[in-house]
Amino acid sequence: MHGNPTIPRLLLGAQLRALRTAAGISRHTAGYAIGSSYTTIGRIELGWDSFTQQDLAELLNLYGVHDQPERDALFALAAQANTRGWWHRFPDLVPDWFEAYLGLEDAASIIRCYQSQFVPDLLQTEHYARATIRLANPLAGPDEIERRVMLRMHRARVLHRPQPPKIWAVINERVLRRPPRHEAMMRSQIEHLLTLSTLPHITLQVASPERRGDTAAGNGPFTILRLAQAALPDIVYREQLTSATCLNTDGDLDLYTIAMDQLCVEALPTIDTTTFLTETLASL
Repeated sequence: MHGNPTIPRLLLGAQLRALRTAAGISRHTAGYAIGSSYTTIGRIELGWDSFTQQDLAELLNLYGVHDQPERDALFALAAQANTRGWWHRFPDLVPDWFEAYLGLEDAASIIRCYQSQFVPDLLQTEHYARATIRLANPLAGPDEIERRVMLRMHRARVLHRPQPPKIWAVINERVLRRPPRHEAMMRSQIEHLLTLSTLPHITLQVASPERRGDTAAGNGPFTILRLAQAALPDIVYREQLTSATCLNTDGDLDLYTIAMDQLCVEALPTIDTTTFLTETLASL
């Protein structure tokens, strides 16, 4: 998580929201104080936007925070929040909405996901990633495709670091039974899933339509990320073609957590998933 500004940004945003609320100041008023809008204040408090030291000073003055040790601690947190993550090496490939997710993924202690279209990004082989990236970016040239593959493979390093996050992935059976354009690519991908499933921090399940194992995810793929800091809520991430949504309200979290729990209960148990993968591999 070295060089990841996400956690400091989230913690600072939460503290600023608490200070603003305690002072009885609206987001409109706070936005006006720094020459911005209430929307910007909302994004700052959610941890999606960085801001200048001058903006922070103006907000703390507005909120009546004059205690120097408290101000120093918040300025130190802001300095960490404004560092650049490793993904800044790919500025042309990482829009703002995806940058926020990369920081969360890199900082998460638990990642639970359901995927109905492709193998989850973190679990893909290089060849499978290249094929799906080409499909999603039909106008991209060879150099851009390779850089996107490099970005995805860099993300997957999180699985093998000294303290990796716990991964719990549920994959719809159709993803693995879909007739492959390149049989060798699918064989390699399924072999990779079998290898990953032996790691103690990775749990893999297949959702079988015959078992009604994907009915809880009728609205499509989603990811739930849990951060190590108890003060920060879980975050639900849903990606569209050119944007994404991050949800962290109690209502949204409850709905998606229930859906994820139901998926895990209805999907094939891990031992049966291993059997399914082995039999699918033999059929190719």
